[in-house]
Amino acid sequence: MAQKNNLQFSIREYKPSDQHVVMSLFHDGILEHVYPAFFKAVSNPDHVGVALSISMAGYVLGGSSYFQALLFGGAWAGLIYYCCYDIYDGFMIRRLSTDMADIQASYLDNPDNGFWVAEADVNGQAKVVGIVAVTGKTEDKGEGFEDWNGGMSGSEIAQDAGERRYGEMSHVVVAFSLRHRSLGSQLTRKALDFCKEQGFSRLVVNVSSPQTAAVSMLQKLGFVQTAAHCQTHANHWFSKLAKISVLRMEKLI
Repeated sequence: MAQKNNLQFSIREYKPSDQHVVMSLFHDGILEHVYPAFFKAVSNPDHVGVALSISMAGYVLGGSSYFQALLFGGAWAGLIYYCCYDIYDGFMIRRLSTDMADIQASYLDNPDNGFWVAEADVNGQAKVVGIVAVTGKTEDKGEGFEDWNGGMSGSEIAQDAGERRYGEMSHVVVAFSLRHRSLGSQLTRKALDFCKEQGFSRLVVNVSSPQTAAVSMLQKLGFVQTAAHCQTHANHWFSKLAKISVLRMEKLI
């Protein structure tokens, strides 16, 4: 156990030989958010009220049948779960068919982009246990914190209004068995260091609202929320039923 607690990580650039384990980490890391999203959504007061109403309707229509009441309530919960699953599964499939389909071309061949993996010595073997990516982007003149946050706090943060480059971090995944060891923070700091070397003005990351641990980690590293919206790549009604919002977190460099 002591060896696990003292586990050391090294972060290096992605290599083609990492593809299989990186895809597996990404797949599992995205879909693991489905259950937290479902439990958060199904416990929402609006959904609880609907579930009770539907269950009561099932009870009455079934001639005072408790089974039918449970069946109707279960059908509503099943719909909520499907909406949550569709959002994360759709995101995962879209990324696997775009930038993740060719990491070399999408990230490593572009000097403004980067893709790194974290390695750990597990039972005497070097094993990839985490990933992170950064995409360099350019903002238009006048775009800044105040625009994304409705003018609430951006005036204190945004500096020059000219054209600036920034980094967008994505695919931050840590193997489940190695959570709570600050690896996520180390990967994020790697992304921050890269952005500083590139001369980027800030680092941006989008996280879904059920990712409370990720939000907490980012806040500890100095990120602030600058925007939130409920627009996902899934069906509009699925997004509304899942009660999932996308939070934009940023840190100036």
